[in-house]
Amino acid sequence: MNSLAHTMMTAARPVDSLTASGGLDRYPYSDSPVADRVAPSAWEGVDGELGRVGRRAAGSRGRGLHGQLVQQLGQMIVSGDLGADRPLVPEEIGQRFEVSRTVVRESLRVLEAKGLVSARPNVGTRVRPVSDWNLLDPDIIEWRAFGPQRDDQRRELGELRWTIEPLAARLAAGHGREDVQQRLSDMVEIMGHALAQADALTFSRADAEFHGLLIQLAGNRMLDHLSGIVSAALQVSGAPATGCDRPSESCVAHHARIVDALAAGDGTAAETAMRQLLMVHPEVERVVPAPREH
Repeated sequence: MNSLAHTMMTAARPVDSLTASGGLDRYPYSDSPVADRVAPSAWEGVDGELGRVGRRAAGSRGRGLHGQLVQQLGQMIVSGDLGADRPLVPEEIGQRFEVSRTVVRESLRVLEAKGLVSARPNVGTRVRPVSDWNLLDPDIIEWRAFGPQRDDQRRELGELRWTIEPLAARLAAGHGREDVQQRLSDMVEIMGHALAQADALTFSRADAEFHGLLIQLAGNRMLDHLSGIVSAALQVSGAPATGCDRPSESCVAHHARIVDALAAGDGTAAETAMRQLLMVHPEVERVVPAPREH
């Protein structure tokens, strides 16, 4: 028994929450004996990766048996080890990872909810193409961050952020909450002091609070929620999640211009200043156009 199987077999088994729901029938098992229905070559080509991915999954977040299998299969799908349109046979999965059919079915159901697989009558369960994945799902974000799509994800998140935050700056200029605007000004001052003291941690914290406050000031809860997902995802991906990837005079100056534009109620100037700030990141500069003149 490999190390993953041993870890998964000794973990606490989850409650069978699907037995009474009828959901189990979406991932049917064959009635033939295991020896007849499982071919050793079914997972050929991915075995070399199982140990690496499995060790990471087994120690991840204290997941139970079902959660570990979701993690394992999810990482294999996202990494390309299980390619698009590949059939996933429950019997083969159960034997390969030495888990019960209930655990397999629960895991496939979770992966289906994430858009990674689909189950259809007379077709079975198959891996879906990337275009069908829920790319803002926290697990998929994490799996992509440790896989071959890491750079693509960083670029996509940077582009999404470049869309969200300038819009938030424009909207924020229409909300004259002096208390929040004063707090934004305080954050810029703190960033300036931190820069002078070479205190990167304080600088980063003030920067993060600045952007969080700005999104809140925009008054759009959906924008606030989406921005939180993007910020967390950028951190997981190793990309800058705040206004600056490192303390600098230009970074502080860009933040100050945003505050000035907000105080003047000038949405266009606030939007332009935010775009200029985000252009500080080299990886963003390669994928977005220069800000337009209004």
